[in-house]
Amino acid sequence: MSTQIDHLLNETRRFSPPDGFAAQAVGSADLYARAAEDREGFWADQARELHWHTPFTEVLDWSTPPFARWFGDGELNVAYNCLDRHVEAGHGDRVALLWEGEPGDERALTYAELTTEVSRLANVLEGLGVGEGDRVAIYLPMIPEAVAAMLAVARIGAIHSVVFGGFSADSLRSRIDDAGAKVVITADGGYRKGKVSALKPAVDLALADRNGSGVQESVEHVIVVRRGGNDVDWVEGRDLWWHDVVPAAAPTHEARPFPAETPLFILYTSGTTGKPKGILHTSGGYLTQAAFTNRVVHDIHPDTDVYWCTADVGWITGHTYVTYGPLANGATQVLYEGTPDAPHPGRWWEIIQKYGVTVFYTAPTAIRSFMKIGRQVPQGFDLSSLRVLGSVGEPINPEAWVWYRDIIGAERTPIVDTWWQTETGAMMISALPGVTETKPGAAQVALPGIAIDVVDDDGEHVGTGNGGLLVVTEPWPSMLRGIWGDPERFVETYWEKFADRGFYFAGDGARLDDDGDIWLLGRVDDVMNVSGHRLSTAEIESSLVAHEATAEAAVVGASDETTGQAVVAFVILKQSYLDRHSAEGVATTLRAWVGEQIGPIARPRDIYIVGELPKTRSGKIMRRLLRDVAEGREVGDTTTLADTMVMSTIQAKITTK
Repeated sequence: MSTQIDHLLNETRRFSPPDGFAAQAVGSADLYARAAEDREGFWADQARELHWHTPFTEVLDWSTPPFARWFGDGELNVAYNCLDRHVEAGHGDRVALLWEGEPGDERALTYAELTTEVSRLANVLEGLGVGEGDRVAIYLPMIPEAVAAMLAVARIGAIHSVVFGGFSADSLRSRIDDAGAKVVITADGGYRKGKVSALKPAVDLALADRNGSGVQESVEHVIVVRRGGNDVDWVEGRDLWWHDVVPAAAPTHEARPFPAETPLFILYTSGTTGKPKGILHTSGGYLTQAAFTNRVVHDIHPDTDVYWCTADVGWITGHTYVTYGPLANGATQVLYEGTPDAPHPGRWWEIIQKYGVTVFYTAPTAIRSFMKIGRQVPQGFDLSSLRVLGSVGEPINPEAWVWYRDIIGAERTPIVDTWWQTETGAMMISALPGVTETKPGAAQVALPGIAIDVVDDDGEHVGTGNGGLLVVTEPWPSMLRGIWGDPERFVETYWEKFADRGFYFAGDGARLDDDGDIWLLGRVDDVMNVSGHRLSTAEIESSLVAHEATAEAAVVGASDETTGQAVVAFVILKQSYLDRHSAEGVATTLRAWVGEQIGPIARPRDIYIVGELPKTRSGKIMRRLLRDVAEGREVGDTTTLADTMVMSTIQAKITTK
């Protein structure tokens, strides 16, 4: 089957950087030329922005692909680069974390204070026998202790595995077992939507006999932060209160150097089938690209910016653009515990106003949720401090992009729409806010030093105006170094398809427009084959969101006897539209709209008006569950959904249609 993906939707709007922005921007156009002239030399220059206890002389060893070594003979300490060096440079009084709890409690930690907290915890961990190469599982809400825990583990050369606090005991157990964690760091609970969501009980369950698998054997200690105040069971000799052991530990700790390829973390990605993959990242190359991309894409000026990435540390975005990138750059950032709608729908905008946030990085699903509520909510707050807006997680619809720029960015703020993955470690494709003429919905171009192409099934370049498979053609510093304990799966999953070319295949479809800019078309698995045409779900979703009635849409392909697959859409309507119109007949209107916007071939067979879409806590729409419903199958595993009742509601809507 051809991998050519038909492109039918055109976007003609263009936005140049605001007047005066380019002159002050961190990332300039000459970065592209420098990287093109000497790619390895370019990355060596970026690496030297970090502190190396032992300077590297070797940049890249690609002698045994796909297993890379970056800066392999150099030594550094990741936590020292994120903390101590800023204190030693005289910035100890600069605020590192402006933390806001969901109930409204707050804390501000300076770089000096965070360094002390991390040093104390590092001493505690070493006292518990944790050393270089040992694994520590972290299962915490978005509190400062989560960032401190990650850095303390990194400081002593151990490996952290952060497990998102919304995951079940079974999910936690499988990750603890696979990594062989020695210690778990958790909390009694954390706040979510006005209530305490318990965490310690899930840890207790995970460490007990699960489904006949026996008592968990590798974990020796559990360190517990008191946050929720909820009652918890206690295992003497195993469980330790953070507030008992950390303040009592010595406040200083030597950050000794480790080789650049020392493993830094394992982060598990759960696919639609099979065992979660433990993506392994190492230290020097990862921190180099994390810091560089945060600096030039988010345009970080540490002396003046207040940066906020809304991601949870349980996801890769929270690793790279909450913990490691911003702190390596000495930035001041906001950390928020709760959800965007608690205790009111303007909570995020209230926080931006309160702290004077200047750089804001969030997910398209959040933006579309705000569109559903209506512009009157953000317009009730002063958002004039914002100067850069970012998008991450999945392709952003052009209309959501424009709404974000106009309503949140006051029709002036540049938007950087970023493409990358857990596996890539850091951003790979994005605009530079002081350089790029942006196009709503486009990922734009590969970042300096990154080699991206769109190819057909044979690995041949598709050319401008065409769609195909997104690949990375050259190794990059923050690339994954493997799947924990499973090198064969690593090769098979990411490198086997284009083994003869040496390309990394991302699993995403993309197209190159007539200018050569990149547009993401979603997962290749989500591409539909309708009457011989390969259609992107992302384009049809964008068409639906472009209608005045639509806040959010998810499109899937369902089996169809006539066309092979048929387009089925699930649509959330804007509240502002419902205030003025009935929902009656809107599905017919939207079907016609897509036919006009894209063409009859893309017109949905069915459109279902729903109140919510099935999303993970990180905001990703789980389209496989919608495919189950559209094809009349039993709905698959819903345990990772933010709201497990959503699918029952959607099924009821369809069966009563």
